[in-house]
Amino acid sequence: MPKIYRIRYIPSEITDLSSDELLYRDNMYLITQWKPIKPRDDIFYGLSCIFIENGWKISAIMDQDKKIKYWYCDIIDICYEEENDTYFIHDLLTDVKIKPDGMIEVIDLDELAAAFEDGLITKEQMLASLRKTNNLLNLIYSLDMPTHIMNIVREFTGLEYSL
Repeated sequence: MPKIYRIRYIPSEITDLSSDELLYRDNMYLITQWKPIKPRDDIFYGLSCIFIENGWKISAIMDQDKKIKYWYCDIIDICYEEENDTYFIHDLLTDVKIKPDGMIEVIDLDELAAAFEDGLITKEQMLASLRKTNNLLNLIYSLDMPTHIMNIVREFTGLEYSL
């Protein structure tokens, strides 16, 4: 079973996500199902599809009935250490939220700027975050992203969730 760690710059933390249920993985995708680490009233379950080559972690945020409330897209760098089967997911701060009505919200660009100004991330990481966000937005604007993600999940796991 692989180890999965999420590394955040703001706030500075490393979180072990290895208790997430791994549904599928290959060189393109890492698909997990999870419950929030700390109990929350607004999130009961989640399903995440990491696009390894693109640097996106796209998560379906679900209610207590496992109905999808909205989609949350993290921009990431991912490093994999084969010798100990460990993934390190570096959160590059910029996020994109896809609301049920289809509205798109880009979040935390201020955190990206602050992290760069404070020397928490490099110029290369900041530029990678912006480019990966741009690529994700171009894809979101060109297709029905929730359906696209659910098709990937269905193809590789056989699971169905209601949109």
